[in-house]
Amino acid sequence: MSLRIGHGFDVHAFTEQSASCEITLAGVKIPFDKNLIAHSDGDVVLHAVCDALLGAAALGDIGRHFSDQDDEFKDMSSRILLERVMRLLKKEHLLPSNVDVTVIAQVPKLSSYIEKMRFQLAADLHLDLDKVNIKATTTEHLGYIGREEGIAVHAVCLLHS
Repeated sequence: MSLRIGHGFDVHAFTEQSASCEITLAGVKIPFDKNLIAHSDGDVVLHAVCDALLGAAALGDIGRHFSDQDDEFKDMSSRILLERVMRLLKKEHLLPSNVDVTVIAQVPKLSSYIEKMRFQLAADLHLDLDKVNIKATTTEHLGYIGREEGIAVHAVCLLHS
């Protein structure tokens, strides 16, 4: 059995105000008064996870497969992007073993959504819940995240053949 480690990182800025009153993280809708600026739905968690998976498989990054210059992906659910990444992994005879995600956000507060996010991500990755971890932290009001200008995410995964 072959093991591969991948790391993903993504960041998106907030809009000033949003009529939608929600953002999507790990496929879960979270009430919020701003939106994330993005070509797709802006699910920064799933974008980082996709990059970690693609990196572990040596398949490049999310931009290589889903260009933000391509109208096909405009406003697309990032769960569809993740599904396509999973198909690419399957072609390479690779499967995720586990995923660990760190969301860095001053706002919104995510503690009450973490378990729902874990359940959704585990389902999308076809993993048992104990193989998916999501945690959130702040920057203690430092930098662009601390100024509530956006969200960043780190994701690490292990793939096996």
